Amino acid sequence: MRKDKNGKKRICFLAQFPPPMHGLSKAVETLYTSALTEQYAFSRIDLTNNRRFLQTLWRVLRADAEVFYFTISQTRGGNLRDLVLLWLFRHRRGRVLVHLHGGFYRTLVEEGMPAWQKKANFRAMKHVSGAIVLSDSLRWIFRGMVPQERIFTVPNCVDDEYLMPRASFEEKMRRTHTVAQVLYLSNFIREKGYPEVLQMAVLEKQRCDGGGARQMHFHFAGKFFSEEDRQAFLSAIEQQGLDPYVTWHGVVGGDEKRALLDGCDFFTLLTRYPNEGQPISILEAMGNGAVIVTTDHAGIPDLVRPGENGLVFGKDAVDPQEVYDAMCTLWADPAGMAGIRRTNREAVESRYTEANYLLGMRRCFDEVMPSEE
Repeated sequence: MRKDKNGKKRICFLAQFPPPMHGLSKAVETLYTSALTEQYAFSRIDLTNNRRFLQTLWRVLRADAEVFYFTISQTRGGNLRDLVLLWLFRHRRGRVLVHLHGGFYRTLVEEGMPAWQKKANFRAMKHVSGAIVLSDSLRWIFRGMVPQERIFTVPNCVDDEYLMPRASFEEKMRRTHTVAQVLYLSNFIREKGYPEVLQMAVLEKQRCDGGGARQMHFHFAGKFFSEEDRQAFLSAIEQQGLDPYVTWHGVVGGDEKRALLDGCDFFTLLTRYPNEGQPISILEAMGNGAVIVTTDHAGIPDLVRPGENGLVFGKDAVDPQEVYDAMCTLWADPAGMAGIRRTNREAVESRYTEANYLLGMRRCFDEVMPSEE
């Protein structure tokens, strides 16, 4: 097995690196810049810009690596690119470790492709050295394509910078306030449920207009991919008189993101987004002592169980009134809130830290690495 001049094993990343920043690119960046560089010699080929595909092929041909770490696409067009790359890896006789950061790939293969493309995917996956999924409930995605012993589970993690110190968590547990802080922190894609969360702000206003005491304030942060959607969102807040009940933060990071996570009591992601896998945003909220309000979608049931980690609703018909009422009931139960908060914090500390993620990835790299001669 060839190593670099420092005796490190060589791994080439073919993946999406930030910018833009999203769950996949953040996870890749965390891995690429991690302490694993002490053990492996990492190189990178950024797949973010598909216009550079010919350059990508040339760089793959020239890459000097024992293993290619490859984050595969969940779109039909992206899959065509992936099939070419997988064929090239096979031609090079290179070892390939594919990593699926989502839960839609198998549905895409089975239902969203012509027969020839589906067959090409089954043939290509038979030759990979391993496949990584985000949770055990997603292992079925590669069933019949990759041998079970070569399907690895590595959960996402909370980066150290967004995991509040233990002392700060204990201070948060001692806070008392009457108005719950509700946070939506994700990309503004309708299928991720932000319209339903905004509707809950409407329900809070109606309740207060009827003489009820304030119970919730709603914070929204993240990126819009459509200026039309952004304007519609901001117009709805203005037209429905929601300014006292809603704060729009835009895209956040660093200290501003940490402050939002620190201050939130509930974290909402009522998602039925097809490409969803295991949202890092949920893990970040759990690590910062929030109660999770979400759906039974993709790999989320492996993270969030009803009553244990928060509130879970069916993804196919989310009713804002039902969700709002359940949150009000739980907010009125301080002991129940505290129990869930501690459960979530302990779950992250024991299973979803950056150190655990890197350990899992190192095991996968070592598993597919060619033996030393």
